[in-house]
Amino acid sequence: MSRKAHAIIDLNAIRHNYQLARKARPGGRTVAVVKANAYGHGALAVAHALAHDADAFAVASVEEAVELREGGIHQPILLLEGPFDQADVEAIHAYQLWTVAHHAAQVDALAKLPTATRTQVWLKIDSGMHRLGVPLDQVSALHARLCAMPQVTEVVLMTHFACADEPGHALNARQLEAFTAATRGLEGPRSLANSAALLSLPAALADWQRPGLMLYGASPFETHLPDYPTLQPAMSLCSELIAVREVSAGETVGYGASWTASQPTRVGTVAMGYGDGLHRQARPGTPVLVDGHRCTLIGRVSMDMVTVDLSAAPAAQPGSPIVFWGPGLPIEEVAPCYQSIPYTLTTCLTPRVHRVYKGNNQ
Repeated sequence: MSRKAHAIIDLNAIRHNYQLARKARPGGRTVAVVKANAYGHGALAVAHALAHDADAFAVASVEEAVELREGGIHQPILLLEGPFDQADVEAIHAYQLWTVAHHAAQVDALAKLPTATRTQVWLKIDSGMHRLGVPLDQVSALHARLCAMPQVTEVVLMTHFACADEPGHALNARQLEAFTAATRGLEGPRSLANSAALLSLPAALADWQRPGLMLYGASPFETHLPDYPTLQPAMSLCSELIAVREVSAGETVGYGASWTASQPTRVGTVAMGYGDGLHRQARPGTPVLVDGHRCTLIGRVSMDMVTVDLSAAPAAQPGSPIVFWGPGLPIEEVAPCYQSIPYTLTTCLTPRVHRVYKGNNQ
């Protein structure tokens, strides 16, 4: 590994967080959401780490599902957005996938599956988010159609919350009421809770939970909640100093000369930039750890590099370790400094960032 931009992924932390999700609803089942390359953590590595624990995995596309299947994952794999075309329908049969159906045309497509297919279908209901999902007045009819299909082994009734990350928001209760009314009397398991709902809406805990962000140890909330479980952060984004220099008062650093030294300052250059997925909109003063000391970013993030004020780490030299988030610097703290959220900070990391895994032995 010549370039030192890397992410350390703690697989034991992911296992721990999965068990927290499972304990929230004893007797329920838990889908590990590994879409978007497991939120940047590496879908295949994460899936193998959870292979002895996870009841199922969830992805956003057939391509993501095929990566898992061909990588040796045998658990059920759920397509969260359902099939997009006939090739996806064929893949559901070929790769033995489960699938969401969120509109009538997808139900029509699934009716054309080979009769030898045996799949579970999750009927997604629009209870108020108005992004995906069948209208409330179509739920009963589409549920009956799916239950009558010989290819369908079971129908799971599901919905998704718009404001679960805002406990107490009025829309949460309205969505619960709408889902309950639309599914009253219909047979089949229920699934309502993503990470935020799983942690803050006990009424949303049902037969299947769908943790995503919490698996990776990041909070879906902006504020700490009472009795919040202890999630273990799974990713540390790291690099090292590749240059150190002294700049005089009045000199500028980086593109656009956007930062000016107010006094003589030691400046470090780090091998990490927006080509690695580090957000260019990082604010001046964004914290970063240098040799364990809290320093700050200065100047603009460029494609391959970023600069750091080393005043708080006077002994730092080329080769000194850098942590952008990880132990001692929670991603929830730094995300606002990048004008972002934890979801995007991890999922936007590019393949240039080497993933280094620890905790591979179960």
